[in-house]
Amino acid sequence: MLKHKRYYAAFIILILLAFFLLTLNLCIGSVATPFTELPDILGKDSADTVSRDIITQIRAPRALAAGILGGALALSGYLLQTFFHNPIASPFTLGISSGAKLVVALVMVASLGFSFHLNSWMMIFAAFAGSLLCMGFVILASRVISHMAMLIVSGVMIGYICSAVTDFVVTFADDENIVNLHNWSQGSFSGITWENVAVMAVVTAVASFCVFLLSKPISAYQMGEAYARNMGLNVRTFRILLVILSSILSACVTAFAGPVSFVGIAVPHLIKRLLGTVRPLLMIPACFLGGAVFCLFCDLLARTMFAPTELSISTVTAVFGAPVVIYIMIHKKKERAE
Repeated sequence: MLKHKRYYAAFIILILLAFFLLTLNLCIGSVATPFTELPDILGKDSADTVSRDIITQIRAPRALAAGILGGALALSGYLLQTFFHNPIASPFTLGISSGAKLVVALVMVASLGFSFHLNSWMMIFAAFAGSLLCMGFVILASRVISHMAMLIVSGVMIGYICSAVTDFVVTFADDENIVNLHNWSQGSFSGITWENVAVMAVVTAVASFCVFLLSKPISAYQMGEAYARNMGLNVRTFRILLVILSSILSACVTAFAGPVSFVGIAVPHLIKRLLGTVRPLLMIPACFLGGAVFCLFCDLLARTMFAPTELSISTVTAVFGAPVVIYIMIHKKKERAE
């Protein structure tokens, strides 16, 4: 009974935090909007059309994107940690986000050079192709490299290589497009449109629902592959599904916001501490909410801390996420010593 109360309290806290931070993201900016005036400004008969346009066309899409993509990234990290049985596996550490970034950058530069319109679906497909390419390399490396620490190092090296090639490509983009490409390649939720929000919401909702349907198989897989097979789980098919779903979620993030660091590692562990359980049925929705809260908070700081200068989202997520990773590594070392 006490455990159930803890679960309810955790979800209530996450939902309230998400709503609170979403509201703050709508109200705070270069043009401040008092919370009490927000309903009136958003009203159809409002005379303050400037504030309404700022909120509805700039802040609202950006805030919703931060929530949706933050949740997707946290869930992708949770799936990769499950797949590799490694607490610091994530799209960022394994180089998957960097691979997606490279392919999207190539497609974006090609679209600029040949003057064809690049829509949201094409960007997601390009990012998905890059994610699968790097994921395939990591999986092949995992069959040769038995030590998980070395596998993570290999993933980081892949990420550096892909980032270097991306920087090279961005450098030779057309002058007027370098700024936008550079901002995206560093990680940013700026410039998000309602069309982007609609596409990312559909892709993320479908992928997240599929992940939730895998709650029971994930629970069995966490007990070990032998146990999962004895429970009748087709481990090979299950692992393929984990790869595809985690790649779709991370690709959706990279396509619209570029690479965002540490969210996929830190949030699942923070949520695990908050809930006090590893049950996938609770962890999956809680990870999504936690990722949304984390990115809404970090994007608010990135946008307002040194206004009018805007920080990249990865700069802020690293500040809060890196200490969590350090704690995980120290904690694991103590567990081995004991």
